[in-house]
Amino acid sequence: MYKVICVIILFLVTFIPRALPIAFINKRIENRFIKDFLFYVPYAVLAALTFPSILYSVDNIWIAIVGTVTAITLSILNQKMIIVVIITVLVVFGLIIIL
Repeated sequence: MYKVICVIILFLVTFIPRALPIAFINKRIENRFIKDFLFYVPYAVLAALTFPSILYSVDNIWIAIVGTVTAITLSILNQKMIIVVIITVLVVFGLIIIL
């Protein structure tokens, strides 16, 4: 019973913030700040959820940092995502084998 109550509470906590704007806003959002804020929220949430997992994905945090820097560098250089993933995995795997 405790788990069912927890699931219901979690549903309400996540559903209400999503449903309230839909219920109360009937027109297009014209404010540039709000539009930009709503545009970047999914990216910020995704980053907040994945970044800790990236740092603790391997036993040595320095290897994880090198992998993160590698991925960010390749992304800044406008490489395709598959290239970024393959090279980053190879760098991290190589460092795990060496160290």
